[in-house]
Amino acid sequence: MTIIDQTTLRSHGFAFAPRITRALETLAARAAERRDRRATRRELEKLSDRELQDIGLTRGDIYSNF
Repeated sequence: MTIIDQTTLRSHGFAFAPRITRALETLAARAAERRDRRATRRELEKLSDRELQDIGLTRGDIYSNF
């Protein structure tokens, strides 16, 4: 028969809550960053080559940097 130490269960039982919270926050932050990059890319794609040149970008920069 196995004896379960209640102290161990209590001290480690909630250790996952902060980890899960941080993981969810990280996922949310990454999703927001992807959304922002996608919006930026869409706006830059609407610009003409001349307008991109005015701001120091090329069409290739859009896809490699954003």
